[in-house]
Amino acid sequence: MNNKSKEKVFEKILLISAFVSVITIILIGGFIFKEGFPIIQKVGLSNFLLGKDWYPTRDIFGILPMIVGTFAVTIGALILGVPLGIGTAIFLAEFAPPRVSKIIRPAVELLAGIPSVVYGLFGMVIVNSIIMHVERTYLAEILRPEYQRGFSVLSASIILAIMILPTVINISEDAIRSVPNDYKEASLALGATEWQTVYKVLIPAASSGIIAAVVLGMGRALGETMAVIMVAGNTVAIPYSIFAPVRTLTGNIAIEMGYAAGSHISALFATGIVLFVIIMILNTIAALFSKRGGN
Repeated sequence: MNNKSKEKVFEKILLISAFVSVITIILIGGFIFKEGFPIIQKVGLSNFLLGKDWYPTRDIFGILPMIVGTFAVTIGALILGVPLGIGTAIFLAEFAPPRVSKIIRPAVELLAGIPSVVYGLFGMVIVNSIIMHVERTYLAEILRPEYQRGFSVLSASIILAIMILPTVINISEDAIRSVPNDYKEASLALGATEWQTVYKVLIPAASSGIIAAVVLGMGRALGETMAVIMVAGNTVAIPYSIFAPVRTLTGNIAIEMGYAAGSHISALFATGIVLFVIIMILNTIAALFSKRGGN
């Protein structure tokens, strides 16, 4: 077989792989919609999305508390994790001595390999204990007693922030390193300081890659289940404070799927539909921003 024939074979294999990926996504999405859409028709889309009550035994399905909870812990994770991740990426790409890089990079890779249940255990034993101590010592007069247990939006946000760090750091560092060195040299030659060069030249030039890192980190936070279940409290109620317990969409599915039956199962699949749509919308918006950043 000559080289041209080999190239055609590899092209066909790659084409088939691409089609298999697309078909898999379509099949998964189709199955979720098939199983969950009937309950949305029965309950009504507005009642399902905006309902505040979730009582499966009485066929009352409102997932607004879970939607709010999902966005609360995700936004909290991004607020805590993204600045730290991007700052670490800038340090590794531009300022870190080789000896320091050899220590930090393996540590970041190790964070990516830790199972989510271990993060959950760490959150339950350490993070929740610290937050509970703060709540009972300094906020006892403000918070209701049921909120003084450590299980909260804040606890889940801290754990998720730690979990998204490897994604944000690695992709952001690659994006910063991919900026042509001529940009940096030209900025320094014009009299800019090294930090001004990073802030006004390198970061804007690498913005599309940094946005991609944030989006992937956000996807990790949205889809995380086990660690969030272990630290968030899993109360079906809209959180009006960062110290309030919360339940996410993924947590709701994982907790109740084991014993659900009938319309309850359909409602959990419908919850999956909502999560599926949210992720697609966020990825589309992020792709648009990424293209704009690249231009």
